[in-house]
Amino acid sequence: MAYQELVKNFSRIRDYMRQFYVYGFRNRSEYRQKSARSYDNERRRIESWMGDYMSFRQDESGKAVFLSVDSRAIPANPLYHGFKAKSFTPGDITFHFFVLDLLADGQARSVREVADAFAGHYLSGFADAEPMDESGIRKKLKEYVDLGLLTSEKRGRETAYRRNESTVDLASWLDAAAFFSEADPLGVVGSYLLDRTAFTPDHFGFKHHYILHALDSQVLCDLLLAIDESRAVDLTVQSPRNQRGEGRHTVFPVKIYISTQSGRQYLLCYHYRRRKPVFFRVDGIRSVKAGAVEKHPDKYAAWWPKFQENLWGVSTGVEHSMDHIELTLHVEPQESYILERLDREKRGGKVEVLDRNTVRFTADVYDAAEMLPWLRTFIGRIVSLDCTDPYVTDTFYEDLAEMEAMYGGGGPDAVP
Repeated sequence: MAYQELVKNFSRIRDYMRQFYVYGFRNRSEYRQKSARSYDNERRRIESWMGDYMSFRQDESGKAVFLSVDSRAIPANPLYHGFKAKSFTPGDITFHFFVLDLLADGQARSVREVADAFAGHYLSGFADAEPMDESGIRKKLKEYVDLGLLTSEKRGRETAYRRNESTVDLASWLDAAAFFSEADPLGVVGSYLLDRTAFTPDHFGFKHHYILHALDSQVLCDLLLAIDESRAVDLTVQSPRNQRGEGRHTVFPVKIYISTQSGRQYLLCYHYRRRKPVFFRVDGIRSVKAGAVEKHPDKYAAWWPKFQENLWGVSTGVEHSMDHIELTLHVEPQESYILERLDREKRGGKVEVLDRNTVRFTADVYDAAEMLPWLRTFIGRIVSLDCTDPYVTDTFYEDLAEMEAMYGGGGPDAVP
């Protein structure tokens, strides 16, 4: 297939951009999911959108191309270019100009009237023009309604369509749209709005900017629509760590969790077959197909408030078993900020002041191992750490011993 800059299916580009940016640094010989020619075509396509953000390195295995972005220096997320590089067939383009011209008089027309006008007025002047079938016209009209270009109305048994002439003045919303486009998980919507304006504010900058999750915008949008409509969904999931097989799951989506540490997004849902709540990483979801409206949504969503009380991160442990953890800290009287931090970050845990210098934090969580990074931030204040899961305490103290040996724990190379 010859190289073209535009694409019809974004899901394929999503895979390639993830290989370059998220998992990254693969050269032509290492990427075996597609042919070498496909690799070259997709690499050139991405370069045409993001040439200013691409770099490469050369080693004994070959040339590896990757995206190199300083999020503090870019005015807008460059990954949005992938969504806007959509291709159109000649039929798509023909329909677009014909239907907007036909409906420019403000009158509403049915599918039959649109089809007759196309055949009798627009296409009659072209000897080799291919006729447009009524079924295809109906689908395109519905698509344009979904896009907001047309509006539909019932006229007896028929549905009639007219141009959507409503306009919104975006001038007073520019700052809000510019901030939304970079700060919101669905910021691509704000980016599309800014494309309709002559001026884009550039006074926002972000030190920690999780731009790569823009690739999951379509999947996230489909999930949020299903949540809003209380619909079940069929998911096609491929683990980011295992690129071989795909799994299919029918679930009831409940919440979207976003890590403030990594920006990674997760779907919390009720799994019908497993009969329990589970998490899926959004970047591992390849497709979302909306199903039927759930007849008893409260039945599957009511457990969430209670469920989150014992949820530290996104791990539900083994069969939702509970780990009990106790952390005792030494705090000086002038260090009230430690108590404030514990109260702010305790989630479902409890903070108890034992005396003027001692504080105890306790929690019951599904997987205490998730707490290890947080627990390590209190090194130097920890009086004791106990957990019903011995893996947690063993890992904590083993890591502490290794760190002590590495940074002057009395080894042969330790500095006196």
